Amino acid sequence: MKAIVCRSPGELAMDDRPAPGSPPPGWARIAVSHVGICGTDYHIFEGKHPFLAYPRVMGHEVSGIVTEQGEGVDIPVGTPVIINPYLSCGKCIACRHGKPNCCVRIEVLGVHRDGAMCEQILVPAGNLYPANGLSLADAAAVEFLAIGAHAVRRARADAGARALVIGAGPIGLGTAIFARIAGLDVSLLDMSSERLAFAVGELGFATLDGSRKPVPDLVSDATSGEGFDTVFDATGNTQSVQAAFAHVAHGGTLVLVSVVKDDIVFSDPEFHKREMMLVGSRNALRADFDHVAASIRNGAVPIAKLVTHRTTLDDTPRNLARWAHEKSGLIKAVIEVG
Repeated sequence: MKAIVCRSPGELAMDDRPAPGSPPPGWARIAVSHVGICGTDYHIFEGKHPFLAYPRVMGHEVSGIVTEQGEGVDIPVGTPVIINPYLSCGKCIACRHGKPNCCVRIEVLGVHRDGAMCEQILVPAGNLYPANGLSLADAAAVEFLAIGAHAVRRARADAGARALVIGAGPIGLGTAIFARIAGLDVSLLDMSSERLAFAVGELGFATLDGSRKPVPDLVSDATSGEGFDTVFDATGNTQSVQAAFAHVAHGGTLVLVSVVKDDIVFSDPEFHKREMMLVGSRNALRADFDHVAASIRNGAVPIAKLVTHRTTLDDTPRNLARWAHEKSGLIKAVIEVG
């Protein structure tokens, strides 16, 4: 089968690899249909991922069709599916508490093990969710949107609360969309006027342009000096995360959607006087996937506007390498495999 392999940082190639064998009990074989290209994939290509062994087949935003069942699998052959790429152990403390998204021994397709930039993969049946009427192209977008939907659910914010999403990339936009679906009063903050113009013109969000005025002043102006009830940081930038503490209103919540390698330092007196909640948000759960899929079906998510670039499996090595550097106009790129 064809597979796109990142052999080393900066080196992508099309390989001819053996197709996977018959699925073991509890697993299924999937013919890959569509794969979204994530910021993680660009980081792997650029050599910026801290915990990755090369060579690696990337790809964790996936849709496909069941082509073979392992013993005990009841999803019929021919079923279009959304793939949850977070493979959990089912036994650790997080899994026992219903949080497989932060499993102690989690393996993410395309990161800890080979992913879906290929023609066929094997996946545990518990990670397969029937698409139920979603197109396979739209089904491949569910995972990245579920990250934001999970973050919003973690925030536990009341409808009408003022929310600030920092970072207008795909994860930030997804977070903003699901914060709006949850009834929050959403503003987006970014340093890119181009991204903010998209957020306003295509998605109808209020925005704060950090390239035009100091961010503390923007936050103060937008909230009459009070700060935002809920702040989501989706930048992956250490300085942004540390600055975000000051954007939170007294009694408010800061949700860290992105992750950074560095230590985060903040003022404890400022944290305590606000009685802030600091919340981590990692990956997503089945409930988030279901919520996203339902929201796409009912028209609440403008998928056609979010997917700005498309390519084929054959053209992926060239295009992914180019898009890693040419970001203008790029929100989400999708590979059409099947």
